[in-house]
Amino acid sequence: VQLQASGGGLVQPGGSLRLSCAASGKMLSINTLGWYRQAPGNQRELVATITGGGSTNYAASVKGRFTISRDNAKNTVSLQMNSLKPEDTAVYYCNAYILDTWGFQRPYWGQGTQVTVSS
Repeated sequence: VQLQASGGGLVQPGGSLRLSCAASGKMLSINTLGWYRQAPGNQRELVATITGGGSTNYAASVKGRFTISRDNAKNTVSLQMNSLKPEDTAVYYCNAYILDTWGFQRPYWGQGTQVTVSS
């Protein structure tokens, strides 16, 4: 199983970016999907998660500005980021709890995509 993230880049404060992450490989199901981020010198932190049933959870710092969504038919998760601030600058990682063909559920991580918010 692999997770491939895309969509990062450089944006001015107040701008928008959309991150996407696609899961591929042999799997039985994908449960909770999420986005995390890590800024230089900081620990990785949760940004947003979405369960298989569509329930969402957001970090307080992004609530109202970011929206997480998933497409179960395409095995993808997206993060729409609006009103970006310099403090949103970080490497963003997608995460997925996947039930593999052996019947084990474990987390998988994408490779990370850089988001830089700067004028």
